[in-house]
Amino acid sequence: MREAFQTYINSVKQLCPKITTAELSHFENGLTLSELKAKHFYIQANTIQKNIGYVYSGLLRAFYIDKDGNDVTVEFLREGKYATHYPALVMQQPSKYYFQCLEPTIIVNIPYLHILECCDKYAAFEHYIRLIVEEAFYLQQKRIEGFIFGNAETRYLEFIKENPDLFKRVSLSYLSSYLGIERQSLTRIRKKLLKD
Repeated sequence: MREAFQTYINSVKQLCPKITTAELSHFENGLTLSELKAKHFYIQANTIQKNIGYVYSGLLRAFYIDKDGNDVTVEFLREGKYATHYPALVMQQPSKYYFQCLEPTIIVNIPYLHILECCDKYAAFEHYIRLIVEEAFYLQQKRIEGFIFGNAETRYLEFIKENPDLFKRVSLSYLSSYLGIERQSLTRIRKKLLKD
């Protein structure tokens, strides 16, 4: 799937235009591809990740199982996003989250050891990794603040605003879990907003 690799490499170039063709070529040589069916797992909880996954096509849901046995959605990962539990990857500790495909999904695998090797060899890759980690931190912080400073309706409206196309691709159960509310509450919010 040459197109998947090229799309990913283009995203790297866009973030870091100073990366040279030779550096990108070396980096691309270490990439692999995963083609997964809906309901298949990209990452299982309690396993150590070996790759960062760039979502070329499809959709994943990151979730954990709480003490009562409920699965709690923490993130949706669509095209152009990275599927990984960063703290666990960097520390090479088992992930706390499952990453499951909601649709047939194609992922470009970026081996962690290959990233480290490229960072040692080329300064531009350190810049690239810093940018994607900063983005992950920003999104995580924004989500935390949504729960601290916002209410369920605000979180729902923010999700719709930022993900107008994604809304139709996820179930109400998964979305209500992500928003931290009961499904019935989400249904009420949606009805209220349709009347307004």
